[in-house]
Amino acid sequence: MHLPGSKNSTRLTAIGLGCPNYSIAVYIANTPPHQSYSSLNSLVPLSSGEIRAIGEDCGNGWRKVFNVYAKLLFQLNAIRPIATTSFAAWQDYRDRELLQLDSKTALIFSPPLQVSDTANKTVAHNTKSILHIICGKRYAQELISDGYLSTNLKWFDSEFAVDNRNNLFVCPYFDYRQLSNVKIERLIKLIRRLN
Repeated sequence: MHLPGSKNSTRLTAIGLGCPNYSIAVYIANTPPHQSYSSLNSLVPLSSGEIRAIGEDCGNGWRKVFNVYAKLLFQLNAIRPIATTSFAAWQDYRDRELLQLDSKTALIFSPPLQVSDTANKTVAHNTKSILHIICGKRYAQELISDGYLSTNLKWFDSEFAVDNRNNLFVCPYFDYRQLSNVKIERLIKLIRRLN
């Protein structure tokens, strides 16, 4: 899998929200329509209460993105431990840990990172141990056709694909209708096969 940061230059940091030392990366095509997030140039950890504020300021669509992400990781935690503490419900996990400094989670607005900069021999991020999830078939296809992503995806149907060698999954967009609870379970089963 070739993961360039851009077609014309090498970028050594992801751009988005979350923990810079992530082990789960979710790639999404859009950014919250808020001045605080429009000019990011790195991963910015969220603080307690910030997810709620983004949902209030940026609309229900962003609230759904965070809720689906939290539901997925809360259920996934049983097979791929990610939470630093035990939570009674996915809402608690969302509000107290998701995308915060030591959460090991990231919501990335830039294309997937290049594994290394061959000119500098600098490793940008060890992508082999990272679970990569691209939100939406259309976004995955755009990344591929625009030259940002080269991968060996195996499509199971029109919504789910996997590249086992690179821990890369494509699933429906993080929205209740597109990635319903039933489809979250399906994604978890695909991830479980990898583990």
